[in-house]
Amino acid sequence: MNKIWMAGIGGAVAGVLVSTQFAAPILAQEADKDKSVYEQLDLFGDIFERIRTSYVEPVNDKELIQAAIDGMLSHLDPHSSYMPPDEFDDMRIQTKGEFGGLGIEVTQENGIVKVVSPIEGTPADKAGVKPGDLITQVNGESVVGLTLNEAVDLMRGPVGSDITLTLTREGTADPFDVKLTRQTITISPVTSRLEDGVVVLRLKTFNEQTFPELQKELKKQVDAAGGMDKVTGFVIDLRNDPGGLLNQAISVVDAFLDSGEIVSTRGRDPRDSERYNATPGDLAQGKPMAVIINGGSASASEIVAGAMKDHHRAVIIGTQSFGKGSVQTIMPVQGEGAIRLTTARYYTPSGRSIQALGVAPDIVVEQRLPEDVAAEAAHTQPDQPERTEADLRGSLSNDSLTDDEKKILAADRQHREDTAKLRAEDYQLSYAIDILRGMSYLAAENTDAADTTTAKSAN
Repeated sequence: MNKIWMAGIGGAVAGVLVSTQFAAPILAQEADKDKSVYEQLDLFGDIFERIRTSYVEPVNDKELIQAAIDGMLSHLDPHSSYMPPDEFDDMRIQTKGEFGGLGIEVTQENGIVKVVSPIEGTPADKAGVKPGDLITQVNGESVVGLTLNEAVDLMRGPVGSDITLTLTREGTADPFDVKLTRQTITISPVTSRLEDGVVVLRLKTFNEQTFPELQKELKKQVDAAGGMDKVTGFVIDLRNDPGGLLNQAISVVDAFLDSGEIVSTRGRDPRDSERYNATPGDLAQGKPMAVIINGGSASASEIVAGAMKDHHRAVIIGTQSFGKGSVQTIMPVQGEGAIRLTTARYYTPSGRSIQALGVAPDIVVEQRLPEDVAAEAAHTQPDQPERTEADLRGSLSNDSLTDDEKKILAADRQHREDTAKLRAEDYQLSYAIDILRGMSYLAAENTDAADTTTAKSAN
C-alpha cells in the first residue's frame, strides 16, 4: 500500500513539474504582451505631452484626447465611433423617432462624408440629396479630413436655421450646393397604401415605433380592402431604409413567420452568440409576399430581407442590398458619452453572412426613370457601379463563405447582372426569364413543403 501511495505522490509531483514547465513560457509571453501594451501607452503619453508643450499653437487637452479616441475607433471599421454626450443624447432621441436635424444618414469613406440614405420626407430628401452623394463642405467649410463626428457636429444647429451643403455626385462634373433648413424630424417609420388588393408597407427606418406602426398600418389597409379575404398579397418596401434597431427587425420578421430562426449574431466569444427564433402567428395569414430592396437597404433592412428570403416567405425583388452585416453595441462610458462598437456579425437563417456581399434579389428589377429624366441622366451621367459596404475603407470581411461558395455567388451575381442588361435590350424577354425564375422558386418551395410533410409522416 505504501509503495502504491508513494508512486501516486511521485506521479503527482512529476505532473506538477511538467505543468510548471509548460506554464512558464505561457506566463512569460503574457508578461511580455502586457509590457508591450504599457510601453505603447507610455508612447501615447509622451506624444500627447509633446503636442501640448511644443505644438505651434495652444491645444485643448479634452479635444486632443477625444480626437485620439475617434482615431482609435474609426481605425477598427467604418461603423465604430465615439459619441460625446450631446451626440449620445441625439442618438437616443433618434431611436425614439423624433429629433432635430436634416434627416440624413451618413458614413465616412477615405476621409470624405458619404450619404448612405436621406430619410424620406425630411429636409435632405426634399432637397434632392441622394444615396452615394459626397459632402465636401458645410456652409463653405471643408469637411474633408475631419472625423465623422466632427463633420456631423458642423451639420447640427438650431431648428429653423439654414445650412448649405456642397455635394459631389457621380456623373456630375462639378460640385453643387444644396440649401436646407434644419427641422424637427419626426419619423413616421411606416407608411402604407392599397394597390389593387395588394397592401404595400413602406418601412423607412427601424426605430422604436417601427413594429407598432407596421401593425397599425397593416390593419388599416386590410380593413380598407374589406377584410383579409379581399387582400391579394403584401409588399414590404425596404428601399433606401438604412436600418436601425436589431430588435425591431426581429419583430418585423416574426410578424410574418410562424416558426424558425430569424437571425443569429456571433461575437468574438462564442458564449456571446445569440439566436432569435420566430413565434407562432402570421399577420399576413399566409398570403403571398414580396420584399423590395436596393443599394440603400442596409443593416436591419437586410436582416428582414435575408430571413424572408431564406424561409421562402417572400420573393425578393429589386437590386443588390448594401451589405452591412455587422452589429453595433452602444456602450456608455465615463463623462456621459458612449462608444458605438462593432461587437458581432449577424447571419441569416441559412447561416450565411451578408457582410460586404448584401442580399441578392430573387428577381432583379432596376428602377425605371421617367423618359425625360432617363434621357437627361443618360446624357449627363455615365453608368457607375453602385457603392456598397465592401467599398468602405476598413470594412469587415465576410467570414462565412468558402472559396467555392464565393465563386458560386460571383457566378450568380454575374447571371443576374446579365439578366438586368437584357432587360434594357428586350424588356419583354427579360421578364419572361424572370417569371420562369419565379416559377422555379415556387416549385422549390412546394418541394420543401412536401419533404417536410413526408418527414413528419415518417416520424
